Amino acid sequence: MSAHALDRDLAELAASARAALVREIDASGAWAADPVWREAFAAVPRHLFVPYYYVGVVGGHERRWGESPDSRTREEWIRGAYADAPLATRLRDGELLSSSSQPSLMAMMLTELRVRPGDRVLEIGAGTGYNAALLAHRLGDDDLVTTVDLEPEITEAARRHLAAAGHHPVVVTGDGARGVPERAPFDRIIVTCTLPSVPLAWLAQCRPGARILTPLATGLIALTVRDAGHAEGRFLPTPAYFVPLRGAERHETGPVEPAGVPRAARESELYRFLLELSRAGLEPQEAYALWEREGRPSRERYGVTVAGEREWAWLDSPEGPYVWPLR
Repeated sequence: MSAHALDRDLAELAASARAALVREIDASGAWAADPVWREAFAAVPRHLFVPYYYVGVVGGHERRWGESPDSRTREEWIRGAYADAPLATRLRDGELLSSSSQPSLMAMMLTELRVRPGDRVLEIGAGTGYNAALLAHRLGDDDLVTTVDLEPEITEAARRHLAAAGHHPVVVTGDGARGVPERAPFDRIIVTCTLPSVPLAWLAQCRPGARILTPLATGLIALTVRDAGHAEGRFLPTPAYFVPLRGAERHETGPVEPAGVPRAARESELYRFLLELSRAGLEPQEAYALWEREGRPSRERYGVTVAGEREWAWLDSPEGPYVWPLR
């Protein structure tokens, strides 16, 4: 088979796999509140953003890449690129540094971002550049989108991927916890890595009424910014697990170990979420007692308030009896 014919076959496979992925996300209801995102996912080719990725195998990881001399490996690469699954894209000494998030989770987050025409958007965590491309496609103006990442090799690769897909948003190398003040003000901030708290720098770079969507604990918090020192919002119902932000705000603390707590609670995502969210205020047994007493509350009952140098998480009400400091 000639290289040209093989390229054509791979392109057809990519188009077919992308259409199948769009149908799968559609069926999940991820963008039901804003189905315009369907067109962005149908138009932006994910495989251009993951020229290689790693899959777990016995004893470590195996790289799948589009330049493999083996045709079957190239086909596996294409199929994997359009699976509704996260893809490990950068490893260092076995540690995951960067990934391409699960597309249905990306679709849900982009829908929850609630972008409007003309919005200026900051993405914290450039990753492969795929999310920035989806935003640029949706907004119809590359200059409205800024994405930042700490690692020069990540931002350089993201620029290449974006250019290959025909998009040129502003890609910045820097500490995401500090935002990108030279590109402010922003109407939306979307974060694709987890932090222990919400940096005040983000609020200062937002317009009043801006929306910030960020992973926190093992959930996603949607904050409405009142001004440079105040924001508040509740968690979305979905669990979310992201790699930690690298930079000034990085925290080295691992997961809380709930010693002395019944196994059913230890295995519950909702209990583990409360445990992580309240780690600065409650011992595991106290968190368990609260969790049971309050009827094993869902994520939507929790929220976060930022007020100047104070930041706290809460259950049901920011002024209620159940509040825990985040910093």
